[in-house]
Amino acid sequence: MSPEKMVMMANQIAGFFNSQPGDSAERIAEHLRDYWEPRMRAQLLQYIQAGGDDLNPSVKEAARRL
Repeated sequence: MSPEKMVMMANQIAGFFNSQPGDSAERIAEHLRDYWEPRMRAQLLQYIQAGGDDLNPSVKEAARRL
């Protein structure tokens, strides 16, 4: 998947969970565990290690919890 599409998808997930009550980072992490295949999660982690530009801070926190 292109990095741009991955960032867009992750930020959309964050936008939804950030608008809901509760720990948004944990809920994002749960969503990523449940719905993103291992390759997608690995790509996200690599992207964050390279700087994670343009990612919502909640996505970065969620990735730490994976």
